[in-house]
Amino acid sequence: MQEIRRRADEENRDLTAEERQAWDAAETDLDEASSDIERFERAARLDEVDRDDVVSARGNGGGEDSDQAEADRRYAAAFRRYLTQGISRLSNEDRDLLMGAHVELESRAQTSGADTAGGFLVPDSFRNKFVDVMKAFGGIAQYAETLTTDTGADLPWIGMDDTGNEGEFLGENDEVTEQDVKFTGRKLKAHIVSSKMVKFPFALLQDSAVDVDGLMSRKLGERIGRRSARAWITGTGVDQPEGILSNAVVGKTGANGQTTSVTYDDLVDLEHAVDPAYRNSNSRYVFHDQTLKVLRKLKDADQRPLWIPVPAAGMPATINGRAYAIDNSMPVPAANAASIIFGDIRSAYVIRLVRGVTLMRLNERYAERMQAAFLSFARLDGSVQDRNAYRVYQHSAA
Repeated sequence: MQEIRRRADEENRDLTAEERQAWDAAETDLDEASSDIERFERAARLDEVDRDDVVSARGNGGGEDSDQAEADRRYAAAFRRYLTQGISRLSNEDRDLLMGAHVELESRAQTSGADTAGGFLVPDSFRNKFVDVMKAFGGIAQYAETLTTDTGADLPWIGMDDTGNEGEFLGENDEVTEQDVKFTGRKLKAHIVSSKMVKFPFALLQDSAVDVDGLMSRKLGERIGRRSARAWITGTGVDQPEGILSNAVVGKTGANGQTTSVTYDDLVDLEHAVDPAYRNSNSRYVFHDQTLKVLRKLKDADQRPLWIPVPAAGMPATINGRAYAIDNSMPVPAANAASIIFGDIRSAYVIRLVRGVTLMRLNERYAERMQAAFLSFARLDGSVQDRNAYRVYQHSAA
């Protein structure tokens, strides 16, 4: 495609019919190859653990590292046996280990059959897989500022906006003037999000060839990840996170008739609606996969595609020269929909995760089906911390 364009530019002419046909065929091949790349990258994100996030939920200390590592290993082994066998078949030593991380939960008739009146904190290895799957399902979760706390106590969080302020030159003996920084603040809470129940056959759990930890963390993480991702985009802030689209400032509205379409000029206007201070290496687009389908068909005034596939290993695909993130919690193109975000997501949004993820096993509720049910809880929040760091594109109403 680049060679076709280069020849036409050198000869100062439009594309011939044969060249257009070759261009279209190459573009079709490029779409197929890029779709494969995106699928492979998504699978890789689901399988990899971000080692930067690996922390000990039970503390650490200089000379006690080896003892702590051994204690963590023993707890993880006991937790794995709890998953596969239930607590009634564990040794006293394993029970004591688990009870050290027992979380009391309200017991109701509907949850009869639980091994205990509560659940157990998952080990770090399980939690890290769990969190990684959550990030894979939430596009902005990979780029927002993320805080991980040991407890779920309310966390005061201060944001600020100083982009409109600047310093001053002073003459000799002139007095310095004052100009306050505009601070915004709210409390990051620890809203509870549940996986709902996940049922597994006893035979599968007891099969030593099955990676129960990986299977459980993936399935539980997928469910909580999907729900959390939606809240981080469209949450109301009442008993759930405040979504990044909540009260977002519209940087560009599509012209009349653009209920599902976007133009090249729209993207340029959207980018320039964001203060240059936030148009940096951290800035990117965020949209639904269906929006990407629309954007991949856009071309500039010289008929060059705005969507550029991965140019080299380790480099992202781009739209109009900007990186992008797919988040399927974003609205799809529709009348009045705010389908595209552009800006510095790290400056714009903060996510709070509580380290303790709780899992409980229900043995008897589905015993007649030879199944055990698992229920997991995570605590988290999210909030816009700087509304000037991003703008949204909104489709026309009609």
